[in-house]
Amino acid sequence: MADPTLPAPWNLGGSGSVAAAWVKGDKTGWIQMSRNWGANWQALAGLTGQGLSFAVTSTGGQYMQFLNVVPGWWTFGQTFANNDQNFAY
Repeated sequence: MADPTLPAPWNLGGSGSVAAAWVKGDKTGWIQMSRNWGANWQALAGLTGQGLSFAVTSTGGQYMQFLNVVPGWWTFGQTFANNDQNFAY
């Protein structure tokens, strides 16, 4: 069974809310995610044990990749942040 990965991207620094989201595992290409509810996005893909990168497009039209945000040893319920990358205006 595939593990559901449900990230909740937030705080896009005034660029708007998330319009589209993708996840990439160490062993996969970019997988488009679907909105589950609210700010939660899901990728029904087997990503357990892989480091994860994310990409989002804001409702303002800006695209940003967040590479290697989550290490391969992650477990469900953990929170990871990336403070080094911001949308450009």
